Amino acid sequence: MDYLIRFTQTGGPEVLQWMPVGADDTPLLKPNEARVRHHAVGVNFIDIYHRTGLYPLPLPSGIGQEGAGIIEAVGID
Repeated sequence: MDYLIRFTQTGGPEVLQWMPVGADDTPLLKPNEARVRHHAVGVNFIDIYHRTGLYPLPLPSGIGQEGAGIIEAVGID
């Protein structure tokens, strides 16, 4: 099973939620999009700023703006 870290409100580390992601939760890819299975994800100060609300994001959101992995699928025109 795949998992992600998501937050639905801003705040401290306690707002982070470890959530399972099922096949039904995977959105269809649009043109020029790719689905990547991450093997490493960088979590940096910008992620803290997003989580605390200093730099607002649409919610729900997640952390990790940088990553490396394998492309699993691409959107078709």
